[in-house]
Amino acid sequence: MPIALTSASVPIAPARHDLPWRRARELAAAAAGPLAAEQVTLGAAIGRVLAVELRSAVTLPGGDTAAMDGYAVAGPPPWQVTGQVLPGQPATSPLLPGTAWEIATGALVPPGTESVVMYESCERIAGLVTAPLRPKRHIRTAGEDLRPGDLLAERGRQVTAALIGLAAHAGLDTIAVRARPRVRVLITGDEVVGHGLPALGQVRDALGPLLTALVEDAGATVAGVHHLADGAEQLRRALLAEADLVLVTGSSSKGASDHLHAVLDGLGAQLLVDGVACKPGHPQILARFGPRWVAGLPGNPYAALIGWLTVAQPLLAAMLGRAPSPARVLPVTGNVQALDEAVRLVPVRCHGDGATVVAGARPASLLAAAGADAIAVIEPQWKPGGPAELLPLG
Repeated sequence: MPIALTSASVPIAPARHDLPWRRARELAAAAAGPLAAEQVTLGAAIGRVLAVELRSAVTLPGGDTAAMDGYAVAGPPPWQVTGQVLPGQPATSPLLPGTAWEIATGALVPPGTESVVMYESCERIAGLVTAPLRPKRHIRTAGEDLRPGDLLAERGRQVTAALIGLAAHAGLDTIAVRARPRVRVLITGDEVVGHGLPALGQVRDALGPLLTALVEDAGATVAGVHHLADGAEQLRRALLAEADLVLVTGSSSKGASDHLHAVLDGLGAQLLVDGVACKPGHPQILARFGPRWVAGLPGNPYAALIGWLTVAQPLLAAMLGRAPSPARVLPVTGNVQALDEAVRLVPVRCHGDGATVVAGARPASLLAAAGADAIAVIEPQWKPGGPAELLPLG
């Protein structure tokens, strides 16, 4: 099981209650070091995070090659067509002045080639070709794209399809990526049902599917989703299962059925975050015991999404060694008021050079969030229509 390294982690001090939202997020981002690296084939690398710099193993192109279909020519026109060269078939003799070889795109040009002229630029009559001569035209020189050791991508970058293609072109068969963090999701609550239609007094689980999608989109893997009845002992046993991170929903507040604080205390866990000054999502926990981290999220779906963005997402990014993305800041308009002493997090739709609040956001509902593409961070000093940091959704 991948275990987060601690050499790059912050010292775990006793948690303070009601941490400022931005401070809680910073602590989560600095809490864990990257997981171990592993070699994967290019076919298994999509979406993974590079553990080391990616560098070329080849010269590209390997020799001077034709950039167009046409004729490789030497000397002034007209040229006598005396041969042909195709990709993968190096020329066996040099090109003499006054002669031309038909050549295909990507083929190595014969020694002595002064230029490649396109078919469209040529006139050919009885074995003679004529065209305006432009020296070195349509020739890709050896190594003009890559040479051995050239940097393809920085450590911490997410692997895209284009990067996989480039790595293959650069002679690589495998690449080193960060191991995927293993995440367990614990859904607490006697009233929560995982399938079918809920009866009166029950509620259908939205958090299991929501958090599964968020975990996988973050580059981690879901080790299991478990529905737990309210009770300390069942929660304690579930927390002991192997994982790098355990997400617990609905047990981080102070109610009679909220047991996470007591269970963590009994396990000797160290709390880094215990409550965040934000709305929604105040009852959040970030703790560590043994090799695993625990993030306690609110039980209401939208509040849980905010908890994910505050403590869980930054922690997983640290485990993956993911390079931080630059903050996006846009003016925000709509029906929203800043709070006096806490951050308000509201769903917005981005449009050009601004963002508009999606109406109807409530802690227990994902309706507004489902119609949004970002969450706006409304600081206490924010003024209506002013700029706000945006956290992307998806």
